[in-house]
Amino acid sequence: GTAVNNLDDVKPEDLGHAGLFYEHVLGDDKYSFIEECDNPQSVTILIKGPNKHTITQIKDAVRDGLRAVKNAIEDGMVVPGAGAFEIAVYQALQEYKNEVKGKQRLGVQAFADAMLIIPKCLAQNAGHDAQDCLVKMLQEHKGLDRCVG
Repeated sequence: GTAVNNLDDVKPEDLGHAGLFYEHVLGDDKYSFIEECDNPQSVTILIKGPNKHTITQIKDAVRDGLRAVKNAIEDGMVVPGAGAFEIAVYQALQEYKNEVKGKQRLGVQAFADAMLIIPKCLAQNAGHDAQDCLVKMLQEHKGLDRCVG
């Protein structure tokens, strides 16, 4: 269907098709569900929480996530997460270090080592052994020649 502002302006071509419509009671509230739509153009996300502050936080998180997806679709590219970027920078700096002479080489190595802090923290926070994860990621990144996190 097509969105219209006034019921008097509705024409047959504005109407859509829904295969299933039903009402469902959740808690004290009654909700209408429309499913199996032909060519759906929008969705509704129901957010419930114990208080206004929690609902606001959830709304912000959903908005940020949807905005990130929209930006990725519009840009046609993404930056890999889970420490993949940092592992790639570490590997690149290790190769670059061989081209640098003198004390600067130590600075490149220190910066490369610092890049591994983020993947270590992510692995540790997820309950994994940080060293095992780093070794696996470094081996996989080097073997596949693509970002791995």
